Amino acid sequence: MEIAQNDIAAYVEELARTAKEASRPLGFASDEARCAAVRAMAGALRERADEILAANAQDMDVARASGINAGLLDRLLLTSERIEGMAAGLESLAALPDPVGRVLEHRTIDCGLDLTKVSVPLGLVAMVYEARPNVTADAAGICIRTGNACILRGGSIAQRSCAAIAHVLADAVEASGFPREAVSIIETTDRAATGVLMGLRGIVDVLIPRGGAGLIERCVREASVPVIETGTGNCHIYVHESADFERAKDIIVNAKTQRVGVCNAAESLLVDERIANPFLTEMLPVLRAHDVLVHGDAATCDIARGLGLAEGADFVPATEDDWGREYLALEISVKVVSGIGEAIAHINRYGTHHSEAIVAADEAACERFLTEVDASSVYANASTRFTDGGEFGLGAEIGISTQKLHARGPFAAEALTTYKYEIRGTGQVRP
Repeated sequence: MEIAQNDIAAYVEELARTAKEASRPLGFASDEARCAAVRAMAGALRERADEILAANAQDMDVARASGINAGLLDRLLLTSERIEGMAAGLESLAALPDPVGRVLEHRTIDCGLDLTKVSVPLGLVAMVYEARPNVTADAAGICIRTGNACILRGGSIAQRSCAAIAHVLADAVEASGFPREAVSIIETTDRAATGVLMGLRGIVDVLIPRGGAGLIERCVREASVPVIETGTGNCHIYVHESADFERAKDIIVNAKTQRVGVCNAAESLLVDERIANPFLTEMLPVLRAHDVLVHGDAATCDIARGLGLAEGADFVPATEDDWGREYLALEISVKVVSGIGEAIAHINRYGTHHSEAIVAADEAACERFLTEVDASSVYANASTRFTDGGEFGLGAEIGISTQKLHARGPFAAEALTTYKYEIRGTGQVRP
């Protein structure tokens, strides 16, 4: 949709105001009615999958022609299986206990007032995201389930896919008896629209950015509305001296290669110096077999050369920038560390507080790692790829928060509620 530059602010504000009005009937709707709407949304995705796939095919053609990297293409791609996954996630969401109206606290205060703290919707939730059309369904479903309306701002390369999904879901919401504006999407690709949305204090109740570091930093820096910050994923796997080599190799391959364009994929491998030579002698050829380019420190590069691996093709010397990079590609940084203390210090310095893992048979080492690593999800002997709302039993997720206030880790329905106090009296006045 093309909109004149001087009309963008009015367009976005009107869209947001209409969506905010649509949130009101959702806010006091019954759990049964909201669940029915979410299930209708799931059904609509299945029924109109061909329409969504056709829009996605256009986005994919444009993205390939633009030279978009493999990781982003993977995020952008929709298949019948991925649409089914989106629908199943919505159905799982509908099956969860009602997040609205939960009694969080109930007591009688000294003057005899009956005080109840109860969960309520936030109102209007804005989502700004990049090449992730599935976020459209996740965000809309979670918002409807929690009695919120949403206004969505997808990335330009996914615009056709996001719009197609949003229109399908809005139709289902309307057919369920709610205003279709409860699922609204900004259809201009002009970047100015994002700036307008971020400034709608008093209309937008919370903004959730989901994408690369640049997008998230812009939202945190420029937004005048409250922000729940989802983070990039520079995720590490640390192989302790006590690790079982076969287990470690399986975990690393899964975390790095199972799906490279996601934020819970491993981007960095740390190996204890006491086992570095035998372990990396086995691990580096495995990474090469999976077409993973290694950015190695000096010790790693020496082992790679000794194995006859090709510098420039199979491995390259790492730079300081590599320790903090989210590759979103078949690349990984590898560093040999002196022990668990250095591993933890390295992760806490260069990690993005997303997902970190240790592979170790030593239970004390695992417990120390779990305690001392500062991240939203910390694993012992498992792949970082499990950091996901569906895997954690939350149904569809709206994001993975790496901040520490309000929500942390994969968050879904409960994170899109706030609370209010309901006070019942018998005529009390304050002396």
